Amino acid sequence: MPKEAILSPAAPAPLGPYSQAIKVGPLLFCSGQLGLDAAGNKVGSSVSKETEQALENLKAVIEAAGARMDQVVKTTVFLTDMDDFKFMNQVYEKYFPETPPARSTVGVVKLPKSAKVEIEAIVVIA
Repeated sequence: MPKEAILSPAAPAPLGPYSQAIKVGPLLFCSGQLGLDAAGNKVGSSVSKETEQALENLKAVIEAAGARMDQVVKTTVFLTDMDDFKFMNQVYEKYFPETPPARSTVGVVKLPKSAKVEIEAIVVIA
Protein backbone atom coordinates (compact mmCIF):
# COMPACT_ATOMS: atom_id res chain seq x y z
CA MET A 1 0.00 0.00 0.00
CA PRO A 2 1.53 3.37 -0.96
CA LYS A 3 2.20 6.00 1.67
CA GLU A 4 1.58 9.73 1.26
CA ALA A 5 3.33 12.48 3.18
CA ILE A 6 1.02 15.19 4.51
CA LEU A 7 2.24 18.77 4.97
CA SER A 8 0.20 21.68 6.29
CA PRO A 9 1.60 25.22 5.99
CA ALA A 10 -0.64 26.12 8.97
CA ALA A 11 1.58 24.01 11.26
CA PRO A 12 5.32 24.39 11.87
CA ALA A 13 7.64 22.65 9.44
CA PRO A 14 9.28 19.47 10.75
CA LEU A 15 12.39 20.09 12.84
CA GLY A 16 14.20 17.13 11.27
CA PRO A 17 13.97 14.37 8.66
CA TYR A 18 10.35 13.37 9.23
CA SER A 19 6.89 14.20 7.86
CA GLN A 20 4.14 16.02 9.73
CA ALA A 21 2.00 12.97 8.96
CA ILE A 22 1.93 9.87 6.79
CA LYS A 23 -1.29 8.57 5.27
CA VAL A 24 -1.50 4.85 4.47
CA GLY A 25 -4.87 3.62 3.29
CA PRO A 26 -7.46 4.79 5.81
CA LEU A 27 -4.85 5.47 8.51
CA LEU A 28 -3.10 8.76 9.27
CA PHE A 29 -0.07 8.72 11.56
CA CYS A 30 0.63 12.25 12.84
CA SER A 31 4.04 13.17 14.19
CA GLY A 32 4.21 14.92 17.53
CA GLN A 33 3.27 18.58 17.52
CA LEU A 34 4.72 21.18 19.86
CA GLY A 35 3.36 24.52 21.01
CA LEU A 36 5.00 26.38 18.14
CA ASP A 37 3.32 28.71 15.66
CA ALA A 38 3.56 28.08 11.91
CA ALA A 39 6.82 30.07 11.79
CA GLY A 40 8.33 27.76 14.42
CA ASN A 41 8.21 30.23 17.33
CA LYS A 42 7.19 29.05 20.80
CA VAL A 43 3.84 30.42 21.97
CA GLY A 44 3.36 31.45 25.58
CA SER A 45 5.15 30.03 28.57
CA SER A 46 2.42 27.90 30.12
CA VAL A 47 1.63 24.28 29.41
CA SER A 48 -1.97 25.37 28.71
CA LYS A 49 -0.93 27.71 25.88
CA GLU A 50 1.50 25.14 24.50
CA THR A 51 -1.15 22.41 24.63
CA GLU A 52 -3.65 24.59 22.79
CA GLN A 53 -1.12 25.42 20.06
CA ALA A 54 0.05 21.81 19.76
CA LEU A 55 -3.56 20.69 19.29
CA GLU A 56 -4.20 23.48 16.75
CA ASN A 57 -1.14 22.28 14.84
CA LEU A 58 -2.36 18.70 15.02
CA LYS A 59 -5.78 19.83 13.79
CA ALA A 60 -4.18 21.65 10.83
CA VAL A 61 -2.23 18.54 9.82
CA ILE A 62 -5.29 16.30 10.22
CA GLU A 63 -7.42 18.66 8.14
CA ALA A 64 -4.70 18.85 5.45
CA ALA A 65 -5.18 15.08 5.09
CA GLY A 66 -8.93 15.53 4.65
CA ALA A 67 -9.83 14.31 8.13
CA ARG A 68 -11.34 15.73 11.33
CA MET A 69 -10.38 15.73 14.98
CA ASP A 70 -13.34 13.49 15.83
CA GLN A 71 -11.67 10.77 13.73
CA VAL A 72 -8.64 10.63 16.04
CA VAL A 73 -8.53 7.18 17.66
CA LYS A 74 -5.26 7.37 19.65
CA THR A 75 -3.01 10.09 21.00
CA THR A 76 0.21 10.11 22.93
CA VAL A 77 1.01 13.13 25.08
CA PHE A 78 4.55 13.79 26.27
CA LEU A 79 4.97 16.11 29.28
CA THR A 80 8.19 17.38 30.81
CA ASP A 81 6.42 17.88 34.14
CA MET A 82 3.67 15.49 35.21
CA ASP A 83 2.42 18.19 37.61
CA ASP A 84 1.14 19.89 34.42
CA PHE A 85 -1.15 16.93 33.69
CA LYS A 86 -4.32 18.66 34.94
CA PHE A 87 -3.61 21.86 33.00
CA MET A 88 -2.95 19.91 29.79
CA ASN A 89 -6.17 17.92 30.39
CA GLN A 90 -8.26 21.11 30.78
CA VAL A 91 -7.27 22.19 27.26
CA TYR A 92 -7.20 18.70 25.74
CA GLU A 93 -10.80 17.89 26.68
CA LYS A 94 -12.04 20.92 24.66
CA TYR A 95 -10.65 19.35 21.48
CA PHE A 96 -12.20 15.93 22.14
CA PRO A 97 -15.56 16.66 23.82
CA GLU A 98 -17.28 13.43 22.75
CA THR A 99 -15.81 9.93 22.64
CA PRO A 100 -12.24 11.04 23.32
CA PRO A 101 -9.53 8.92 21.72
CA ALA A 102 -7.50 6.36 23.60
CA ARG A 103 -4.47 8.09 25.09
CA SER A 104 -1.15 7.53 26.77
CA THR A 105 0.57 10.30 28.70
CA VAL A 106 4.28 9.94 29.25
CA GLY A 107 6.62 11.98 31.43
CA VAL A 108 9.87 12.84 29.64
CA VAL A 109 13.02 14.65 30.65
CA LYS A 110 13.19 17.05 27.71
CA LEU A 111 11.47 17.93 24.43
CA PRO A 112 12.73 19.82 21.36
CA LYS A 113 12.71 23.64 21.59
CA SER A 114 12.40 23.32 25.40
CA ALA A 115 8.70 22.56 24.94
CA LYS A 116 6.59 21.47 27.89
CA VAL A 117 4.23 19.26 25.84
CA GLU A 118 4.18 17.29 22.58
CA ILE A 119 1.15 15.49 21.17
CA GLU A 120 0.98 12.86 18.42
CA ALA A 121 -2.06 11.11 16.97
CA ILE A 122 -3.40 8.24 14.90
CA VAL A 123 -6.49 8.92 12.82
CA VAL A 124 -8.85 6.61 10.92
CA ILE A 125 -10.10 8.28 7.73
CA ALA A 126 -12.95 6.03 6.68
